Amino acid sequence: MYSEQVKDHYANPRNTGSVAEPSGRALVKSPFDGDTVLITLRIEQGIVEEVKFKCMGCAVAIACSSMATEMALGKAVGDAYHITEEAVAEALGGIPEYKMRCSNLAPAAIRQAIDDWRKRSEP
Repeated sequence: MYSEQVKDHYANPRNTGSVAEPSGRALVKSPFDGDTVLITLRIEQGIVEEVKFKCMGCAVAIACSSMATEMALGKAVGDAYHITEEAVAEALGGIPEYKMRCSNLAPAAIRQAIDDWRKRSEP
C-alpha cells in the first residue's frame, strides 16, 4: 500500500526531536484528524542549518515530516519556504490522495516556523 520510501521514513525517521534554542518554531494540527507536527529550526546567515520535528500521527504523517525536514536541511530560507506538499509526496514515491490534507503537514509547519523566525528577526 505504501512506497518503500514511506516505510523507510516511518521506520527510521530523520531529524526527530527539538532544536535547542530554535530560531523559529511552529505547531500545525490537521483539521481532519489528530495528526500534529511541531517543527523547530535554526537558521544562520539565511540557511536552514538544523531542523527537527515531533509528530503525533500516522505512519504517513511521520514519513512526510521526516522527508520534509530532509528537504529543508541546508537550504536557503527561500527555498525551504517553497517546499510543497506535492514535492514531499513525490519524494516519498507517492502517498494516498486523502493523506495529502490530513498527514502532509510538515511543509506548512516549515513555512510557519520560517515566518516565526522572520518575526523574531525584525528590529
